Amino acid sequence: MTHDVIMNNANAAANILIIDDDRELGEMLRDFLAPDHLALTACLNGEDGLKKLDTGNYELLILDIMLPGISGLDVLKRLRQQSDIPVIMLTARGDDIDRIIGLEFGADDYLAKPFNPRELAARIKAILRRASHGNQRSGRLELGTIALDPRTHRVTVDGTALRLTGTEFEILRCLLETPGEVVSKDQLNERALGRRLLPYDRSIDTHISNLRGKLEQAGSANASIQNQRGIGYMLIPGN
Repeated sequence: MTHDVIMNNANAAANILIIDDDRELGEMLRDFLAPDHLALTACLNGEDGLKKLDTGNYELLILDIMLPGISGLDVLKRLRQQSDIPVIMLTARGDDIDRIIGLEFGADDYLAKPFNPRELAARIKAILRRASHGNQRSGRLELGTIALDPRTHRVTVDGTALRLTGTEFEILRCLLETPGEVVSKDQLNERALGRRLLPYDRSIDTHISNLRGKLEQAGSANASIQNQRGIGYMLIPGN
C-alpha cells in the first residue's frame, strides 16, 4: 500500500475515507463536505477500512479511535507500516491518552467528538492544501547526510529512504530551510498543520519527538533537532 498525493484542480473532488461505526455521522459528513469537492466514502470497521485503503485511491483518512473489532489505534499502526496517507483522528473529548498515542503512531491531526463539521472541513482542506503547495516548492534541501526533495516527497539519510508522515515531512522541510535558526511553534503549526497553535496543544511537540526518533534511528548523527524552551525548535548541523 502506497500513497501518492493527487493534484486536484478547482473542479476535481478529493477522495476521502472515513472509518467510523456511526453510520449517521458518515452520511451527514458526506453531504456536508460534497459542496467543497470533498468526496467521502464511509467504512464502519477497521478491517473493511484497511481493505478499501489498499484497493482505493484516497488522499486522506478520517479515523475514529473507538471501533468494533480492531481499534482505530491498531488500524493506524498497521497503516503506517505501509502508507503515509494523511490521517485525522477522531477521539473522545478529553481522552488525552488516545490522542497522544495516535500522534505517536503517526496521525497528522486530531479532533475531539463532538465536533463542528466546519472545523473538520477546515482541517481536511488545510492538510490537502499543504500537500498541494508542498509539491509546488521544488527546491531540494540538504544538511549533512539528510536530503529532502519536495518534488518526489522523499527524504533520505545517507542515501537510504526515510518514511515520514506528511506532517513530519513538512516540519523537517521547515527546519531544513533555516538550519541553525529557531523556528517558532506557531510557524511550525501553521506550516505543518495549516492552523494556528492553540493553548495547551502539544501536537507539534509529539510530531517533533517522532521525527527526531526516526532521524536518530536512521543514523543521522551529523544533525539534531534541538528545543529552545518556550520558543520553538531548530535543526543543528553536526561537527
